[in-house]
Amino acid sequence: MKTVETVESFPRIISVDDHTVEPPHVWQDRLPSKYRDSGPRIVRAPLKEMTFLGGKFAPVMGAPGDEGPIGDWWVYEDLHRPLTRLDTAVGYARDEIRLEVITYEQMRPGSYSVPERLADMDVNHVQSALCFPTFPRFCGQTFTEAADRELGLLSVRAYNDWMVEEWCGPEAGGRLIPLTLIPLWDAELAAAEVRRNAARGVRAVAFSEIPPHLGLPSIHTDYWDPFLAACDETGTVVAMHIGSSSRMPSTSADAPPAVGSTITFANCCFSMVDWLMSGKFERFPGVRVMYAEGQIGWIPYILERADVVWEENRAWGGVADKVHRPPSELFAEHVYGCFFDDAFGLRNLGAIGVGNVLYETDYPHSDSTWPKSKEVGEAQMAHLRGMWWRGSCGAMRLSSCRWGRMGCGGADGGAPGGYAPSPPASFVCGP
Repeated sequence: MKTVETVESFPRIISVDDHTVEPPHVWQDRLPSKYRDSGPRIVRAPLKEMTFLGGKFAPVMGAPGDEGPIGDWWVYEDLHRPLTRLDTAVGYARDEIRLEVITYEQMRPGSYSVPERLADMDVNHVQSALCFPTFPRFCGQTFTEAADRELGLLSVRAYNDWMVEEWCGPEAGGRLIPLTLIPLWDAELAAAEVRRNAARGVRAVAFSEIPPHLGLPSIHTDYWDPFLAACDETGTVVAMHIGSSSRMPSTSADAPPAVGSTITFANCCFSMVDWLMSGKFERFPGVRVMYAEGQIGWIPYILERADVVWEENRAWGGVADKVHRPPSELFAEHVYGCFFDDAFGLRNLGAIGVGNVLYETDYPHSDSTWPKSKEVGEAQMAHLRGMWWRGSCGAMRLSSCRWGRMGCGGADGGAPGGYAPSPPASFVCGP
């Protein structure tokens, strides 16, 4: 039987888009010894220069003794990637958040420490969180771009093992929900990795919003079918974060970062149309996809336009033989939009579908609503007073209950460590 929760008793949040900053030991502890000097590792070094060109920041690591601010850098093959304040900005005033290199000591410990993360979740009225990676990037592009495929595959598996066994292990008490990676360069290996992780309770996998931007086949080909079949078979949700195509939208090489920041949702929009017009949802009816940090206000018009194109132009539009239902119907059954700040979208929930909307806090990024996500949510959703509240766990099959029961497994089927998930949490409300 459903219970009613209003804004006076705002439900605890299940955030479907938070982030982990991987501790230095992740790959050093888990890769075979022959790869420890070439696998991902942390080096403390100065920043020589930082440029912004074509929508991307390009940092250059200095040598020991060089002038420049000191930071911790992930080093892997030819890649030198510093930790920056934008990776972990919580606890800083907005005007203090700048693109600067930092060390682990200069970030909030909840970025990389499980006990500290749980404490920060408690402060923020958060029950559970699904965390995207930092160094591997949002869908593991770092390993896809690497030259050594064997090391890349081992690094993907090492990350997934750390995610399941440590980040979401017994210490997390069922509150951190695992999100794993796949070797994007091989769909058969990707399918095997989905099944390997599903066997230990994982129900979410990171994927690229626009794979061709990574030099990979589009979803309009059959390349991804083994991967999608595995997701369909195991009930694994395909989670796509803005930036997971390694290109943030921009208009020109000299456009300031504010331009791209304003239109960050654009790739999610393009990606959603790709999926709706691909025929994949009809071939793999159990597949569900979500768009982390894509916001939701743009969705109604795109669905309206997609339905018009399907209805009027499908004969010559290349979809008549594979998309047999209006795209808006497919959206309702297969797609979830995620938001943390979208007043317009919330005013138009009826045109989106209240069961297709998930809430996020984006901890510890610069856009995060921590430590006031509850207050932000109450202000944004005051007009939804009296609606039913359900957990994102129900909509996305990502519950901490499921993770506890199917993953580490606590006593009596509960979550590890005796944690008993509280009633519905994230914002997914229904009539």
